[in-house]
Amino acid sequence: MMIHNPEIASLFNRYAILLDIDRANSFRVRAYRNAARTIENLPRDVGEMLAAGEDLSELPGIGKDLAHKIAAIVETGHFAELDDIEHRIPAALADLADVPGLGPKRVKQLYESLKIKSLADLAQAARAGKLRTLGGFGPKLEQTILKAAESRVGGEQRIRLAAAEQIAEPLVAYLKALRGVSKVIVAGSYRRRRETVGDLDILATAPTGAKAIDAFVRYDEVGSVLSRGTTRATVKLKSGLQVDLRVVKEESYGAALVYFTGSKAHNIALRLKGIKRRLKINEYGVFRKERWIAGRSEKEVYAEIGLPCIEPELRENNGEIEAAQSGTLPRLVTLEKIRGDLHTHTDASDGSGSIEDMARAAVARGYEYLAISDHAKHVGITHGLDARRLARQIAQIDRRNAGHRDLLLLKSAEVDILPDGKLSLDNAVLADLDLVIAAVHTGFTLNSETQTDRLIRAMDNPYVNIIAHPTGRLIGEREAYAVDMARLMQAAKERGVHLEVNGQPSRLDLSDTHCRMAKAMGLKLALATDAHNPESLGYMRYALDQARRGWIEAKDVLNTRRWPQLKKLLRR
Repeated sequence: MMIHNPEIASLFNRYAILLDIDRANSFRVRAYRNAARTIENLPRDVGEMLAAGEDLSELPGIGKDLAHKIAAIVETGHFAELDDIEHRIPAALADLADVPGLGPKRVKQLYESLKIKSLADLAQAARAGKLRTLGGFGPKLEQTILKAAESRVGGEQRIRLAAAEQIAEPLVAYLKALRGVSKVIVAGSYRRRRETVGDLDILATAPTGAKAIDAFVRYDEVGSVLSRGTTRATVKLKSGLQVDLRVVKEESYGAALVYFTGSKAHNIALRLKGIKRRLKINEYGVFRKERWIAGRSEKEVYAEIGLPCIEPELRENNGEIEAAQSGTLPRLVTLEKIRGDLHTHTDASDGSGSIEDMARAAVARGYEYLAISDHAKHVGITHGLDARRLARQIAQIDRRNAGHRDLLLLKSAEVDILPDGKLSLDNAVLADLDLVIAAVHTGFTLNSETQTDRLIRAMDNPYVNIIAHPTGRLIGEREAYAVDMARLMQAAKERGVHLEVNGQPSRLDLSDTHCRMAKAMGLKLALATDAHNPESLGYMRYALDQARRGWIEAKDVLNTRRWPQLKKLLRR
């Protein structure tokens, strides 16, 4: 079985949770959590890295011992230490620790006091009012836990888009290599670039489907075959992800791609428009009565109902059809328009590349500028820069800029927003920077009014230019903190502050909905990677996905400008 980064990260996270429940050494717990985060955010598959002879112990947070364990997991598909601890502690307790309001310590309390071993047990106990009888649990927390537990029991399991990519890309390459197969594409929510994916819908073209289907169900990572025909099959991979393959002829490719890409609501709206023109639209083509009239391309299908082709990211029935009719569809921002990255880290704080490493990677991507935005020193921030270290870094960047014309390095810092809205660096230090990124890293449980006030007070500081990952969410791990986004955006616009669309696969923050809200308010956004190593500069495509789903155009983005124009936009 091939095993990918998200699965290895999940194994390490589960092990860390069970270690914590078992009251293991806190440093050991933290080591596995940090390793899981490093692996999950790697832009390359560790299996590929091992095959290339690369030393995993050189990755941040991965020493010789953990590198050896990762290699063993890749080779065997199992993590022996996790198997051992699951013989002593119910494995399902690891799932409980992810429920909002819980954590390893509370899970252990629930297990020991109420014998709760699963999400179903948790929901039942919460409904019965048993949680509030324990110390540290009250009626409000009990209701929060109940709501979260009920939503997870029997609910659809979704994985992050980046994790889905690591599974989809090798499968697509495998299918493309088959004789007779000419096109292969992943449709569905994956192609719409939603931030999480429930399953994969793959579309392929071939004169006949039987051989492609036969090869598909024999793919090494298939765990079970759920259904199989001559032109379609559904399998469940060993990772647990369901994959559907449909094989169509070339003449139906465009129609099938429209059918399997759009949301249900979008597709219904298209079919209704077709009916008004006495047309039938399905996955095989566009038909007038029984006569096939179009379907080779998506453009053909949309043209038959009087519309321009709508970008996949917009196909959610959120006004895109009306915009297409009126000629007001946005010209979505593209990667080619991005001139630089405004949020990156080096090994001076918690990254793993030097300033020169990051600069070379930016040049390779054709960037004109790159902001070095290492963390400022604060509680919980690893190796954060104090005023003296930041001054040394500023001098280093100045020397690099003086000696090179290939790239402009921008002097920046990611500065913590303290609970009272002040920043973790003095203004005298911030004045020496080209731009200042402010972010919340603590105090996630404040109520909406308090949290919003805190962020606005930070924006009152005249040196703040960008608010990073503005809702603080971690997809599948931590809910967004409470914040009045409309009020925050209005305050940002009034102060000349901008919000970030963070491309870290675990963040994708702002959401697509918030991107569209910002556009409606005339607030420009910064698309950034929050890269902690050179390869992670590739996360720009995920920031771009969020922006495109939010109808964002190049004119709505700060870093589509050349530096002189950007400098004016950043000026307070």
